[in-house]
Amino acid sequence: MNAPSSSRQIVWPSVITVISAAILIGAEVFGAAFAGGWALAILFGLGDQGAHILQAVLFALGVLVMTAFIRAAQRVEPFTKRR
Repeated sequence: MNAPSSSRQIVWPSVITVISAAILIGAEVFGAAFAGGWALAILFGLGDQGAHILQAVLFALGVLVMTAFIRAAQRVEPFTKRR
């Protein structure tokens, strides 16, 4: 006996909604990472190299935030549906 095949179809409105929100939120998150790293480096007197290190750390945290956002958004707005 052959098992029924289930094909999936991409739900483009959901994909576009999540990508659009990710672009908007990503601009804020990564902009805050770079500005925050620069501001904290000045506040603590860390110099240019310290600013770059802080920016890299905050950028990595931003990547984690964006990954969590996209995963949560996929649960609310599924990218695929069964036909």
